[in-house]
Amino acid sequence: MHARTISTLKETLKTPTWHFVLLSAATYGIYPLMWLYKNQDAMMDELGHRFASRVLAIWMAVCAGVSILLHLMFPLQLNEYGYAYDDTAATMSGIAGLISFAWFVLMVVWAFKARAALQQYALMQFRFELKMNPAWTVLFHVFYINYCINAMPDALAKHHIIHGRPHPGPNDTQEQHPSSLSQTSQPQPPEQPQ
Repeated sequence: MHARTISTLKETLKTPTWHFVLLSAATYGIYPLMWLYKNQDAMMDELGHRFASRVLAIWMAVCAGVSILLHLMFPLQLNEYGYAYDDTAATMSGIAGLISFAWFVLMVVWAFKARAALQQYALMQFRFELKMNPAWTVLFHVFYINYCINAMPDALAKHHIIHGRPHPGPNDTQEQHPSSLSQTSQPQPPEQPQ
């Protein structure tokens, strides 16, 4: 077993958030699915918690594929009054929209499961509360999870500064940090006058 540091998960995934966003835009949203399929198991192994199965990632890919296929096969063309020329294309576009919404919902479900696992990991392994905004989790789902993974070392450093603990070195692991409060943070009884 390897010694875990707060940066281990970030180093395992090796995905800067901006690269992730740009690759997602360049691939019309397909890259996050490939990233999930490739990195989800490594992420869950590091977290020590199996929060999602590959089946969820496969269903996301199915929804994405069907939605994109329907949009390409039945392009929606509107006349100058905003009405569709073809009722079939309008119906298929509506179905594609519903499937796209299902894809989004599955991504949000995955993100909330990953959010809970990350927060538990930070609390149990490194004794700090990883704060993750639920609104950002809904809006940016997998991108926000990736951002939080990359920001975990900074969040731990901030936690140590706020709570007056010394900042651990880059080679410190969670096994080297005691789980209980240090003696200096315990209230001391007043000294008795002589």
